[in-house]
Amino acid sequence: MAGGDLRSLAAVSAAVTAAMCYVRFAAGRLRPGLPRLAAFLPVLAALLFLPFAFRAIHPRAISGFFLAWLAEFKLLRLAAGQGPLHPSLPLPAFVAVASGPVRLRGDGPDKAQGTSSGLDLASSAVMAALLAVIVSLYRYQEVMNQYVLLTLYAFHVYLALELVLASAAAAARALLGMDLEPQFDRPYLSASLRDFWGRRWNLSVPAVLRPCVYRPVRARLGQPAGVLATFLVSGLVHELMFYYITLRPPTGEATAFFALHGACAVAEAWWARHEAWWRPPRLVATPLTLAFVLVTAFWLFFPPITRPGADKLVIAECEAAVAFVRDAGAWAAGSVRSVWTGRS
Repeated sequence: MAGGDLRSLAAVSAAVTAAMCYVRFAAGRLRPGLPRLAAFLPVLAALLFLPFAFRAIHPRAISGFFLAWLAEFKLLRLAAGQGPLHPSLPLPAFVAVASGPVRLRGDGPDKAQGTSSGLDLASSAVMAALLAVIVSLYRYQEVMNQYVLLTLYAFHVYLALELVLASAAAAARALLGMDLEPQFDRPYLSASLRDFWGRRWNLSVPAVLRPCVYRPVRARLGQPAGVLATFLVSGLVHELMFYYITLRPPTGEATAFFALHGACAVAEAWWARHEAWWRPPRLVATPLTLAFVLVTAFWLFFPPITRPGADKLVIAECEAAVAFVRDAGAWAAGSVRSVWTGRS
């Protein structure tokens, strides 16, 4: 991260902390509903613009996900008097829960299921090594098959998200006694689109979309409408995420991608209700599901990023980060050798 973005990180962190202090104060004095929502509007608007403080794509995209997606929906839920936020939370916990995929330790369904919200050290090391290998392969991108390159991009997204959130989980546990919400549950084992999107991939997103979109729409129009509305909202917010990445106007392809997957998820649910009908065994369903996700991503998800060349900028940032880590490691190893040589 360049010096300018480090200064932006400090400024954005201060702005978010101040904004959440105001939200907590207002929520403690205003009843849920329109009074709270009106008081939150300036913060809801400001959160959408804060990611533009960063020049590099990675901090802009990550802050966009945390602030313009998760925080927006959590504040909307707080305005309606729903969790996970509550003005009785201590200020550090309130800021952390509001501005990221963070929950109080021992809270949430994953505790009951006995799952972990973060990667262990060994898994993190393996994923970091795999990501470094992928980044090193990008030097051959000019001669690489397009679909091989896009497949590498898909693995890159998964590994990078896992590592960023694992690092944040370690910080949250150490500093605040809190855990991150579980983000992934082995998405490569998904046996259906409902399994992939609802139970395994980027789980903090369905955690906010279920209460904000799916349940209200389902209560009024039924389950299929709730599913379609949830995927449509996800697609629209992905358009915003892509805007943070590319700084180009939305193309509608991300919305089309999620609308397609929503329609297919509704069709899956309709088929599953007929217990007597044939369905593929898991050994077949899993590769079919992953193939469908990849093929449709090649078609609709990645082009808005690759068309303006944003992927090249992401690769350049990753290569710079890998080079920095490599040089820092070499410097540290050299310093240790010098110390030991001096002692001997």
